Amino acid sequence: MAEPLVNQYGADVPKAIARMITAVHPAFESKKFMRDVLQGYDALALMPRGKHIARVLQRHLPSDYPKAVDILLASLDQPHGRDPGLTLGSFLYLPHTMFVAEFGLDHFEDSMQAQHALTQRFTAEFSIRPFLQKHEAATLARFRQWASDPSAHVRRLVSEGSRPRLPWASRLPAFQKNPASVLALLELLKDDPELYVRRSVANNLNDIGKDHPELLAKTAKQWLKGASEERRWIVQHALRSAVKRGEAGALEVLGFGQSAKVEVSNARITPKRVVMGEKVNIAFDVSNTSNKAQQVLVDFCIHYVKASGKTSAKVFKLKVLDLAPKETVRLSKTVSTAEMTTRKHHAGAHRVDVLLNGQAQALGKFGLMAADNA
Repeated sequence: MAEPLVNQYGADVPKAIARMITAVHPAFESKKFMRDVLQGYDALALMPRGKHIARVLQRHLPSDYPKAVDILLASLDQPHGRDPGLTLGSFLYLPHTMFVAEFGLDHFEDSMQAQHALTQRFTAEFSIRPFLQKHEAATLARFRQWASDPSAHVRRLVSEGSRPRLPWASRLPAFQKNPASVLALLELLKDDPELYVRRSVANNLNDIGKDHPELLAKTAKQWLKGASEERRWIVQHALRSAVKRGEAGALEVLGFGQSAKVEVSNARITPKRVVMGEKVNIAFDVSNTSNKAQQVLVDFCIHYVKASGKTSAKVFKLKVLDLAPKETVRLSKTVSTAEMTTRKHHAGAHRVDVLLNGQAQALGKFGLMAADNA
């Protein structure tokens, strides 16, 4: 098994931070800092370790926040001795962002300068959110400036930091209710030259669509007018969740608003009884029943059994078929039932549907069994 990432975030992290700070602020008492930071450190998970370091930093840096954050910023590029190739290499700066988020809310300008610098080394997408909540107008105004910043990391912060439903972060209820301000920012970034930024734009628009499906479809339709290939990609990526949900507006934008004139036959789900950890193959034919060529969006859906006995649908993307008149194409997909961090499997009957332009049609089912019951 892979080594837990938290193992890369041991005592060497606060030691490196202390070394960097001492280089620019000799009065920093590294030994006392390390003594305090290591109390209970090993029992903490990754993100709590970052917050713990930030809070200990606050006790050992000057009590005046502007002075303290200036010292942190001055230390950023000092030698730290950690392997930059580590998976969590950039997480060295996690405590710095948490320091700004927790102690800098009453010092807007100093904190914005810190966010601008830190996001180019790690990411300020999490630490910027308290400022959007407490200083919404001022932070949005700064975002409008940053949308044309020379740094792609800063431009990405504009989109990623304003996502209403950013994973692993607190939501932004005001923007969930009314995303107009966020959409205005995305308009500034939708043709950004960097895929890194455009992917964030797509993810933000995808977030908005979960609360406002009609607005998502309307925006996608507008963005497709005279769109470059890069912007078309943004739209398609932004619509992915809506397509999985079978939302008519999103499907219509992509040209799949009409019912597909096709027939599904020769469905096979093998094996019919699957032991957890093994694989199941789903195959079927799709035949064009029309005398005209047609394009059909084909996905399939497994209704996974939950611990409660109820089911939860998971859509798997297959492909877009370009079917000639009366043409038949066989599709096949193999799915693993191994345990995943994002999905836990439970025994029971799992129903399988095919989705044709978002409309479900039953394919069959398979039984999933625990290994000790096989």
